[in-house]
Amino acid sequence: RTQDDDSLRRWKEKLLGSISGETEAEVRFHSIGIMCSDFGEVTTPLPIVANENESRSSRLLFTLREGSQYQLKFTFTVLHNIVSGLTYSNTVWKSGIQDAVDQNKRMLGTFAPQREPYVHTLEEETTPSGILARGTYSAKLKVSPDS
Repeated sequence: RTQDDDSLRRWKEKLLGSISGETEAEVRFHSIGIMCSDFGEVTTPLPIVANENESRSSRLLFTLREGSQYQLKFTFTVLHNIVSGLTYSNTVWKSGIQDAVDQNKRMLGTFAPQREPYVHTLEEETTPSGILARGTYSAKLKVSPDS
């Protein structure tokens, strides 16, 4: 859809230098972190690899108190080309409830290739509180470029 856009081609050449052909952008995530006043910052390298006692390979467990404020932090590298419209989506389920209790999608931005990793911190969020909100929650995170 953007192959014939001359101004986009010139902008990419200005940022990336001479480009020969279309090279797909590649985003490599290095780590995900959670920052909370209860325990500071916990950073986990990606991909998450199961140890011999676990059956799931993409599981990260942590505990947050009700009403806690926290932030997620992503460290990633962009290779080969500009990635535009990188978005983060998060779906949260409470154990025992089939439907999602929270879904959100946020724009992270547009990123050009560079040697140093990008560090992107999301806005501060607050965990649910109150007697009805107590329990165990699961979340599925997804980061993808604009399609």
